[in-house]
Amino acid sequence: QVQLVESGGGLVQTGGSLRLSCAASGRTFSYSNMAWFRQAPGKERGLLAAINWNSGSTYLADSVVGRFTISGDNAKNTVSLQMNSLKPEDTAVYYCAAGTQFLYNYIYWGQGTQVTVSS
Repeated sequence: QVQLVESGGGLVQTGGSLRLSCAASGRTFSYSNMAWFRQAPGKERGLLAAINWNSGSTYLADSVVGRFTISGDNAKNTVSLQMNSLKPEDTAVYYCAAGTQFLYNYIYWGQGTQVTVSS
């Protein structure tokens, strides 16, 4: 099993920044990809950003390109999401995930952290 714990959520004004962090523990050798998803009220959870430990490849959803950055430290089993120029539509619960495929079928999930962007 893998345990994922997110931190760094909170309330921020439009245009502000937040940095989310996720720490993994347990069988961390069992996956090679980590990602961030988010789920806004009344909407489905969707992939926001991903990173592959082996290739270093990263993915960002179109809606956050130029504003968000995903980074990680494989040795420390941590992944972060730097969020800049936040908008009210970024308000959501943000989840950290880990899995064996880059963009699909994430297996392990954190409990989520709330991000609220006020206008």
